[in-house]
Amino acid sequence: MATSSSSFDSGDDEEPPPSRISLSAAPLPEPGLFERVWDRLSGLLFHFGQVASMTVGTVKVIFARPFEIRSTLRQIDQLGVASMGIVVVTSVFIGMVMAVQFAFGLRKFGGMEYTGRVVALSFSRELAPTLTAVIVGGRIGAGMAAELGSMAVTEQLDAVRALGADPYKKLVWPRLAASIIVMPILASFALVLGFGGAMFITDVQFGIPASFFLRSALGTVKMQDFISGLFKTPFFGAIIALVGCHFGMITRGGTAGVGDSTTRTVVVISITILIADFFLTKIVITMWTIF
Repeated sequence: MATSSSSFDSGDDEEPPPSRISLSAAPLPEPGLFERVWDRLSGLLFHFGQVASMTVGTVKVIFARPFEIRSTLRQIDQLGVASMGIVVVTSVFIGMVMAVQFAFGLRKFGGMEYTGRVVALSFSRELAPTLTAVIVGGRIGAGMAAELGSMAVTEQLDAVRALGADPYKKLVWPRLAASIIVMPILASFALVLGFGGAMFITDVQFGIPASFFLRSALGTVKMQDFISGLFKTPFFGAIIALVGCHFGMITRGGTAGVGDSTTRTVVVISITILIADFFLTKIVITMWTIF
């Protein structure tokens, strides 16, 4: 008994073998500011390169057969016709809000009769194309990212390549063409509907006759104002399609990855459209100044 007791005590005093020692290491240090900035910059450059590569690859297959006309028409229906509801609601109420704001502001200076001119200029140049692209682009881009992301995580994109088809031709080009086609049409509808909402609310609430509102607006807005706004919309459509397809095709990680790609698509599309709007506005102003 003494022997067993002493052996028990000696075993208690012995250090545990290395395999039983806790392997929990100290937490890794937080990355510094430079590392975080570099990681973000590297990710941004990676996505820029991927989108540029996708754009070049899509342009190369535009005239390759088959022309995917049926797929393009289907995308026009899904992206354009199905987006009319949100365009109607947003443009009408944005027009009413802008008219109320401008009418209240101009009434202080005795210039409420200029409301139609200000609303028409702001809508034709900026609000109709840009807000339509941001609002509708979020819906369109999220749909593209979710659809292509589901195909990516279920290996359908690999199946398309295995069958000898080009994903850029089969999947990206119809969406790109449809977005470029429908965005000018949606922006034109938004301009008319937003102006109609503004004309209605000023007549009802501020007593400005609709005929005077329309006449003053048409006397102020020139064709170049309408063209300068419409000129931006094909570029916005291309941004929406390329960003949505890019984030959809690089999706990994199952359903969680699809949700993450959809969220990133909406955010990136909104920011990119606003940045592109600035540069496109500068280009338009420079063109009108020269010519």
